[in-house]
Amino acid sequence: MHFVDFGGPRRGPLIVCVHGLAGSAVNWAAIAPLLTGRCRVLAPDLAGHGLTRSARRGPDVQSNRRLLDRFIELVSDDPVILMGNSMGGMISLLEAQAAADKVSGLILLDPALPFVPARPDLLVATVFVAGGLPGLGTALLRGVHKLPPTTVVARTLSLCCQDPTRVPADVVAQHVDMARRRAGFDEAAHDLGVATRSVIANAGLGGHAYRMGMASLACPVLLIHGERDRLVPVSAARTAARANPSWSLVVLPGVGHVPQLEAPLECADAIFGWLDTGGRPAALSATTTTPTRAGLSIRRWRLRHRER
Repeated sequence: MHFVDFGGPRRGPLIVCVHGLAGSAVNWAAIAPLLTGRCRVLAPDLAGHGLTRSARRGPDVQSNRRLLDRFIELVSDDPVILMGNSMGGMISLLEAQAAADKVSGLILLDPALPFVPARPDLLVATVFVAGGLPGLGTALLRGVHKLPPTTVVARTLSLCCQDPTRVPADVVAQHVDMARRRAGFDEAAHDLGVATRSVIANAGLGGHAYRMGMASLACPVLLIHGERDRLVPVSAARTAARANPSWSLVVLPGVGHVPQLEAPLECADAIFGWLDTGGRPAALSATTTTPTRAGLSIRRWRLRHRER
């Protein structure tokens, strides 16, 4: 398993960042440096994403929830704050439901939420319907996978950002490098298709347990959502916040689906404000009593790629 240790105080609140569909740990490269003055920040690549090959592990939502659970066990003796974007927000919510003792708080950035009635974005609907079809979806994704890495990244940012030019050039370069490294993974298209179908299943009518579980959360939750998100409409975030009045909701005007890339300063300000107010219990609980055990986890679990 590959993960990035962005650094931070060894005894500061530990934030574990969980990327979204087709993403990787580099999705946090813009915001992590803004947080490490106060928090310790780790970001794993989920199975079938980034540099973590799926191998015998499933790339679907539930399999990656279990993988995240093991990762948390190995890097900390204390609860952690999970920060998830898109599919990673869904997985973080599921982990908080399944293992409440390991999660002190949630920071959700445009998470994949239960579907709500909304006018669909035609391009997004086409991408998800096509990508979610067994066979056809894999073939289409395989074609995308063969495009030049710069094209793959440009198209992804165009879909996920309201204004892709806001993403720092060095962060875009890291995404291009990741796409180039993943180009040699023959299973990438299949894994992405499986993950896409599992997200749709959890967010759609079949995701009853996901919907019910959100109401049972006891930990503090900060929900940050881009007002111009084409993939998860802001109406879904507002619906979730109304159903869970203890959650803190921040809507960022003129921002798309990946605010941690497009508006990292605004996200960091919202996170620090929450850590000092409604999220203070989460920060105190996630402050490690012993140094984070990332180095130990390499020996115990063969986390073969550790970067800082």
